Amino acid sequence: MANTYGKVSGTFEEVENAYGKVSGVWEEADEIYAKNSGTWELVFAAFTATSLTTLSSGSGTFTVPDGANAIHIQAAAGGGGGAAGGVSYDKAGGESSGAGGGSGAYVSDKVFTVTEGETITYSIGSGGAPGNQTANYGQPKTGSAGTNSTLSGSTAGAIFTLSAGGGASGTGGGVQGPLRTNTAGTAGAATVGGTAVTSGNFRDLDGSTKSVTTLTSGPVGTFNQSGSGAVGANNGNCGGDNCQIAGSNGADSYAGNISGGNGVGIGGPAATAGTRGSGGGGGGAQSVGSTGTTAFAGGSGEVQYRFLRVN
Repeated sequence: MANTYGKVSGTFEEVENAYGKVSGVWEEADEIYAKNSGTWELVFAAFTATSLTTLSSGSGTFTVPDGANAIHIQAAAGGGGGAAGGVSYDKAGGESSGAGGGSGAYVSDKVFTVTEGETITYSIGSGGAPGNQTANYGQPKTGSAGTNSTLSGSTAGAIFTLSAGGGASGTGGGVQGPLRTNTAGTAGAATVGGTAVTSGNFRDLDGSTKSVTTLTSGPVGTFNQSGSGAVGANNGNCGGDNCQIAGSNGADSYAGNISGGNGVGIGGPAATAGTRGSGGGGGGAQSVGSTGTTAFAGGSGEVQYRFLRVN
């Protein structure tokens, strides 16, 4: 179907919305047909919101479809990896917990102005690798930071840069001591540009007309949200040879709504990786079990989007 135009003050302009009178009341038309050589043909259809697309890795581009003028977004940067726990010190007088990775910055249920035909460029942040022990007993093994998630438009410019969560780390340690100093992964920060859309109506997938302020399906559950990640947990050290201390949890993402990875539990339950930009769990002391020192990666970032026409 070709675009539909009407004359306004002598100039042809593309029709964005069409109305007809029903029982004396103007109502928006979903479709308009015209007769061509005796056959009714569709000449106008109101733009309906597209379905959600999820990007969980890599980088690339996509194009704003004809009729759309806004993009609805959920996004997060990669989370940082957790740090390894300590291997039994014997002479150091205690054991060390691995700290948790930090979480990445986020955007939840934000709507930005775009232009039909515009090229949107994206990059999805990856989760940071965990730090794990090798043969150097007690030496801290640092988790890696995640990487940033970005979105920009050929017309809109920079829409956002979401900074990644930092990896957890530690200094000191060893069989002869001293006990190491543990540092949790840092929080990623959000830099949001573009032109935010905070009012207006759109036609949703089910054909209903909705206000953009009703868009609350994202992880935070509130319209028009963005913000920094969080710092990972840090359980520190325990006193006494072969004492037991659990690994530290990774930081939650999306303002506490997506849980970070679990640290190693007492008795040996393994740490877990972060998800959707949250931090990876840290390792515990070797004495908590066979999985004690093992840490896990931060969660990968993401961008979820769909197109709207906001009036």
